[in-house]
Amino acid sequence: MGLRRRLRTGFTLARDSVTVLRDHPNLLWFPLLAGASGVAFFALAFGAGLGLLPLAALADAPQLSGVVGLAVGYLGAAFLTVLFTAGLMFATKDAVEGREPSVRAGLRAAWQHKRTLFAWAVVSTLVGLLVRALESSDNIAGVLAGLLLSTSWAVVTYFVVPVAVFEDEDIRGVFGRSVEVVRDTWGESLGAEFGLGFVHAALFLAALLVAAVAFAVSGSVRAAAVVGVPLFVVAFVVAATLNGVAKVALYEYATTGAPPNYFENVDFDVGGDGDDGDGPRRPRSLLQRRIRGGI
Repeated sequence: MGLRRRLRTGFTLARDSVTVLRDHPNLLWFPLLAGASGVAFFALAFGAGLGLLPLAALADAPQLSGVVGLAVGYLGAAFLTVLFTAGLMFATKDAVEGREPSVRAGLRAAWQHKRTLFAWAVVSTLVGLLVRALESSDNIAGVLAGLLLSTSWAVVTYFVVPVAVFEDEDIRGVFGRSVEVVRDTWGESLGAEFGLGFVHAALFLAALLVAAVAFAVSGSVRAAAVVGVPLFVVAFVVAATLNGVAKVALYEYATTGAPPNYFENVDFDVGGDGDDGDGPRRPRSLLQRRIRGGI
């Protein structure tokens, strides 16, 4: 199917995700709290590591406490991000199924899968560090390898969190499930990324323009920062929320064959499975057949 149709699908998906967010603005709390708690935990862990410097010096390992503090802080922040992302997906599922979402209920549901989510945070953190090491190397082959790994990893793990929490898969099974859902919705996912990417770019560009105007009027970098930083935070929170909402819609379509509420007008079927487009699409995969027929 053509790129134009995928783009149209992506923009429609983004618009309907905005509608979900307009009806349930409390979804914005998930990425906001994820960012705030992640920063706070990282600062606390790093501060604790610095506080242990005298003891580390006595053990003739003055750098050890700082490294441990950084590692614990980085991993803890990653886990909190994953946990709140899972909570957002539970809350979004409640919203599209006609229930009133709440932060407490979403986090409570996500916490039931804490082991898998923590394992995923560990794996994603290690892969992220490897990618950064490759991309920062002086070897062009290493940079290209890092870019290839980053791209393929993003594709393979696109649905890891919804698979982990909605299907109760452990860390060993989430990757295969995620790949299967990606394969079933590759056209839709591509369109969603284009559409949401455009919305994200518009949000950040608007924040940048307002900050630039503030700087032009005042001539002060501080004034531009005072105006711009909160707007960039808002843009990030809105973008992260829309991404989570759209991912739940794609996952629901992939596992049921029918678009969820709010997304009935989205032309999801752009992957080319040969159906005539009348009525709900039949399940294409083992994943869909299991969920429809009961595992």
